[in-house]
Amino acid sequence: MTTLFTIPITSTGGSFVCTTPEKDQNIYLLTFTSPPDNRLTTNFIEAFLLALDIIEHRYPKGVVITTSGIGKFFSNGLDLAAIASQPDFLDGYLWKLFRRFLTYPMPTIALLNGHAFAGGLMLAMFHDYRVQNPSRGFVCLNEIEFGVTLQAPMMSIFRQKTTPTTFRTLVLEGKRFPGPEALQAGIVDVVGGLEETLKFIKDRKLVLKPNSGIWGSMKEEMYRESLGILDSHSANLQWRDRVEEQKEEQSEKAKAAVEKWEKSQGKAKL
Repeated sequence: MTTLFTIPITSTGGSFVCTTPEKDQNIYLLTFTSPPDNRLTTNFIEAFLLALDIIEHRYPKGVVITTSGIGKFFSNGLDLAAIASQPDFLDGYLWKLFRRFLTYPMPTIALLNGHAFAGGLMLAMFHDYRVQNPSRGFVCLNEIEFGVTLQAPMMSIFRQKTTPTTFRTLVLEGKRFPGPEALQAGIVDVVGGLEETLKFIKDRKLVLKPNSGIWGSMKEEMYRESLGILDSHSANLQWRDRVEEQKEEQSEKAKAAVEKWEKSQGKAKL
């Protein structure tokens, strides 16, 4: 491997390191290490975006593989406490990272060497392809377990890239998928490590695909729905507010109907 550049992650003492295999000069392996579990923080995202910019604007077109330098985790998702203290985190950072991958003008592959939970799995889904370790680590949306509602941009990519049954299982059941099950469910494209990833790239001739200059544009059309949702955060929040208001109104009407029924039956109010 030849090291092309390194970007520090100042908040954790970690880094992004871009390397390329000796025989595959147009394949860029971007390895991130941000202890303890590669949380998607502002510093992490800033470094990630800069790395993607450097590859696009300073190196020949090719394929970008992202992976973790921490064996146990690809990424453990968002730092909810940090998000609560940063009102601009979603619009200013997370959506930008998701959008960048969804429109990136080269093929992107997430090499999931360990767990990809919640936001970590979302990040992987915004890549073009996914390769998962067959014997270690799970992919999972576990928000249902700790009571955090997935916002529209987080939902849309799974709706577009997975089957309705897999989408339901991920969102409503929080199922943990090991590599072989994730492959069967269509969440990942192949199981393996770097060797299998390089073979996947070779078999599909992915290094050549961005040369025509329309790889990013084709994806913009493919994922137009998700892009529109990413770019309409305020409208998404307004829709959610309207839904919550309707739910409250319906709940009050339902309670009144139940009370009326209870009186008609001579039953005491619970």
